[in-house]
Amino acid sequence: MDLLIIILGLLIGSFLNVCIYRIPCGESIIYPGSRCTLCGTKLKPLELVPVFSFVFLKGRCQHCGQPISWRYPAVELLTVLLIWLVYRRYGIGLAAIYYALLTCILIVAAFIDMEHQIIPDGLVLIGCVTGLAFNLMGISINFLDGLYGLIIGAGSLLLVAVFSLFVFRKEGIGGGDIKFMATIGLYLGWRLTVFALILSVYIGGVVSLLLLIFKIKRRGDYIPYGPFIAIGSFIAMLYGESIINWYILSFW
Repeated sequence: MDLLIIILGLLIGSFLNVCIYRIPCGESIIYPGSRCTLCGTKLKPLELVPVFSFVFLKGRCQHCGQPISWRYPAVELLTVLLIWLVYRRYGIGLAAIYYALLTCILIVAAFIDMEHQIIPDGLVLIGCVTGLAFNLMGISINFLDGLYGLIIGAGSLLLVAVFSLFVFRKEGIGGGDIKFMATIGLYLGWRLTVFALILSVYIGGVVSLLLLIFKIKRRGDYIPYGPFIAIGSFIAMLYGESIINWYILSFW
């Protein structure tokens, strides 16, 4: 079963790469078929094998010779790892599909935000519709828990955005992050949404500090918050309840 999950993860990762490239460009994720993003040549089946084609082609398009972005194998390998972790945590069933779908949304949103500094409304809409549908069916969490998660997730970041505008006279949180957190709230419920938010703040703070220390970024440079939300949400999805229960038992 592990091998099947790995193969499935590679295929899903390849599709997510299509989404990451095409959604910000307003292109269909279904048609036309895969092509080189530089020369536009339609790719052959042997050029579309996840990870292995990148290695076999030595990271270059065999038609135009231009380098292939590192993102393609990175997304495919990351997707395999995260889908496998979801499988190990939730097994095979509707709950696993539920969290695997959220995982895919997190990956696509994080990489688009890193490359384009946006989180597309279409992606958020898909997340909200699917999360709401699952909640209405009673899969994983109930409808009210998802609704509270949406309100707390989006509401918290909205308050930060309003506060930043009035006090610092600049945008502190983007609208895409607020809507992204609404989707996550629908999937995780209010407890895990609060935990994911707290984690995202700490992870974002540490990473931002390291980027400044190593002079990768300068003060005032834009650092996308979406990837930190995605990391915090994935950790909350897998281990949030265990960590919260441990904290309560240990300190309260």
